[in-house]
Parts: sequence; C-alpha cells; structure tokens
Amino acid sequence: MQKRTIIVWLIVALAAFVTVGCATNPITGRSQAMLVSDAQAAQESAQAYNQLLSQAQQQSALDQDRTQLSRVQSIARPLIAQAVQMRPATGNWQWDVHVLQSPEINAWCMAGGKIAVYVGLLEKIRPTDDELAQVLGHEIAHALLSHQAEKMSRVQMQNLGLGVGVMAGAAIGYDVSGLAGLADSLATVGLQLPNSRLAESEADSVGIEMAARAGFNPNAAVSLWEKMIQVGSSGGPDWLSTHPNPQSRLQAMRARAQQLMPVYEANRKNR
Repeated sequence: MQKRTIIVWLIVALAAFVTVGCATNPITGRSQAMLVSDAQAAQESAQAYNQLLSQAQQQSALDQDRTQLSRVQSIARPLIAQAVQMRPATGNWQWDVHVLQSPEINAWCMAGGKIAVYVGLLEKIRPTDDELAQVLGHEIAHALLSHQAEKMSRVQMQNLGLGVGVMAGAAIGYDVSGLAGLADSLATVGLQLPNSRLAESEADSVGIEMAARAGFNPNAAVSLWEKMIQVGSSGGPDWLSTHPNPQSRLQAMRARAQQLMPVYEANRKNR
C-alpha cells in the first residue's frame, strides 16, 4: 500500500471516530465531543468523590460546621430540583452535597451530581444566599451540560490526533515523535482552553437561569463575581485562562440577569 494511501486512511479513520463520538446537548443544542459518556464520567467521579470524602473524614475536614452544611444543602436542594426539570435524566443521579474544610475559594459539581463547597469560599467571599445559589447553580450546570465528559472526550481526541500524526509521519519516512510534546501544548491552547472558556460561559448562563427558576435573584451573579474579582480570583492572560475575561463575563452576566428577572419574579414566592 502506498504511503499516501496509508495517510488518507489514517485521516479518514480519525474523522470517522471523532464524528461518531459527537452528540448534541439537549439544553444548549451544541454539538459536543462525547467519546466518554456521562455514565462513564459519573462512574469515575463517584470513585474519586468517595475517596476524597474518606480522606476528608480522616482529616476531620468533612462537614465540621453543621450550620454551614445545612445552609449549603438547603440552597442546593431547589437548584437540584430545577436541574432535574431541565434534564429529567439527572433525576436518576445520586446527588450528594458536602462542605470541605479548606481555605480555598472553591466549589464544584462532578458528573453524576457530586457537589462540594469549600469553607474558604463561605468565609472569604461571604456570599448571600442568592450569591451562593449562583455558585452552586454554575457548578451544577457544568454537570448538567456534560462538561466533564466532554473534557475527558477531548483529551482522548487530542491524544488520538497526536498518535495519528506520528503514524502518518512514519508512513512517509519522518520520525515526528519528538514533536509530540510541542503539538500537545499547541493542541491544549488551541482546543482545550477555548473549549473550557465556552464551557464556563455556558455554565454561567444556564446556572443563572436555574437559580432564577428556583427563586434566587439573578443579579446576585453580578455581585458574586464582583466579590471574586476583589479577592483576586482572576489572573493571567485571557487567552491562557479557562475562564472568560472578567469584565466581559460581568457584562454578559448583567445582560443575562436582566433577561431572567421576570422568571425570578414569577418564582421568588415559591422559594
């Protein structure tokens, strides 16, 4: 078989593999790389989550303040209910919410509904209930929108693409394996980070909507992010950041909050 034919077949095989591994998100309508399914991502998340909770328990860093835990869980509950309404399949998830004793300003929701809020966020940001709902809504939105599975899928695609490139080079007599590290870095900047910024913007938009539906003021997303900026959570050049530019993000949040005020007003009494 001629070398050119080998290269063509490698490229065709890669394109077919990537195409088969794409799916349309039911909430955003965006086509996502989904070589890794939500179920697979949730399974891996559950293992990591259980291990983390076990370690936190051993270090007396799990749910130490029952008042804090009760507050976080009470705010998460109506958001989870809205998440299930937006994507009914998540009603089968084993949702779980905990508070971790850590000075980091952080919170997350893994695939499958595994949620954690760090004490550092509660004590340094001092979010109101509406602002905390924006944090949780944003993190739940990541899971709702399959961002973890998508990121894992893109890593697989990136690795596969590098492998095909090395094989194609070998087919025409070139050893390009030494360039794999550089190619991987370029692929991360060109593919992974822009996608992460898109994921953050999507989670902002869907998270604010989820919170508004649950009766939390969408304007709190703006005040929350202003607090984040004040404590220096942003940093580094925008093109190498996994988050959108802070000022652009604030502008988008203000516009989205105004759109959702009628939704909030219609649901605030039911909170």
